[in-house]
Amino acid sequence: MKRGFYTLMSAQFFSSLADQALFVGAVELIKSGGGPEWQRAALVPIFALFYVVLAPWLGASADAYPKRTVMFASNAIKIVGCLMMLFGSHPLLAYAVVGLGAAAYSPAKYGILTELLPPSQLVKANGWIEGLTIASIILGIVLGGQLIGHAVSARLLNIDLPVLDTGIDTPPEAAISVLIFIYVLAAWFNLRIPHTGVEMRPLPKNPLDLVPDFWTCNSRLWRDKLGQISLATTTLFWGVSGNLRYIILAWSAAALGYSTTQASSLGGVVAIGTAVGAIIASMRMRLDIATKVIPMGILMGVLIIVMNFIDNVWVAAPFLILLGGLGGFLVVPMNALLQHRGHNLMGAGRSIAVQNFNEQACILGLGAFYSLSTGLGLTAFGAITAFGLVVAGIMLVIMRWHQNNCVKYPEEIEHLLQVARHDKVHG
Repeated sequence: MKRGFYTLMSAQFFSSLADQALFVGAVELIKSGGGPEWQRAALVPIFALFYVVLAPWLGASADAYPKRTVMFASNAIKIVGCLMMLFGSHPLLAYAVVGLGAAAYSPAKYGILTELLPPSQLVKANGWIEGLTIASIILGIVLGGQLIGHAVSARLLNIDLPVLDTGIDTPPEAAISVLIFIYVLAAWFNLRIPHTGVEMRPLPKNPLDLVPDFWTCNSRLWRDKLGQISLATTTLFWGVSGNLRYIILAWSAAALGYSTTQASSLGGVVAIGTAVGAIIASMRMRLDIATKVIPMGILMGVLIIVMNFIDNVWVAAPFLILLGGLGGFLVVPMNALLQHRGHNLMGAGRSIAVQNFNEQACILGLGAFYSLSTGLGLTAFGAITAFGLVVAGIMLVIMRWHQNNCVKYPEEIEHLLQVARHDKVHG
């Protein structure tokens, strides 16, 4: 791996670390401020809002400017969102701004991989970046829980700055103020990533011209016989993962009687399993056999339902590790296959923007489904059962879809697999 790859990993680690800790802090900020339950649940879809709304422009922007500059600006936007939380803006509005920064960051983060590395190293690189991201999720969730806990927050609130009255008076505000400095560190690493020398693709004079371009790229991926399957699979996986963060909080409160701080540690347990699964996949999987992992998505949906029958933390911990491990093993090869097809069809930045649009739309859709389930009177256990059934059902449809493609278009599928094998050997 090139030196720039490890600098990218450092920037990604600290940015993701702060993102995860901020979610816990934002949940507690709304809770301590007396906000209703629906506002806490709305944090997940509100974070995804700009991924969907600005999707036509985000990928093109990542291809039009040096990606390290885009990532630096994105972390700056996240800092603005944190400051908004500290100085009176509604947490949902401020968290939406942080989501804007994350939306701009993602196509640059993944797109730069194809500029730094050859195709033969994409699966391995995805294993690294997903594994390290999951490690940052583990530590970030735990960090967020500890920062809002009494022991740490009391010490932070006892810090007095001479003359300056910061107005930071609550544990979640103290936690958010610490996270600002982590975002600053991530931004510094962004500036240390070397230029890749890849030619930029200039933006059109009329920004609206990007809308039909985006939908053309979106359609192109959905028509590609391997691109459509990898896109559908990763879309559902990230839709599940995005909502699982809050589902685990709700489940642990109902099944185990946990507080936000205690429940946050269980989110870290899932992430441990995902990291292990991602690392194993990066060592054992190849682009040309990536679709063999699809049945694991069906099993994930079944395990989400089984979670309802667990009421002991000593059973819950290894079970959640297994659930996360299946997800990690599923997403790494499918992500790599999607990046490979997207890079060949339209360029890295546009491909990742299309991917983000579909994934975040799935987060919005599944989040709305889960909220609607609880709004209709289902208990947390009932809503989780409905959620798991939907996940398993959609993954079964995707598996049958791919099997049908292999029967109807065997020559096209084989050609695309040969391209993947060729790039692995000669990349």
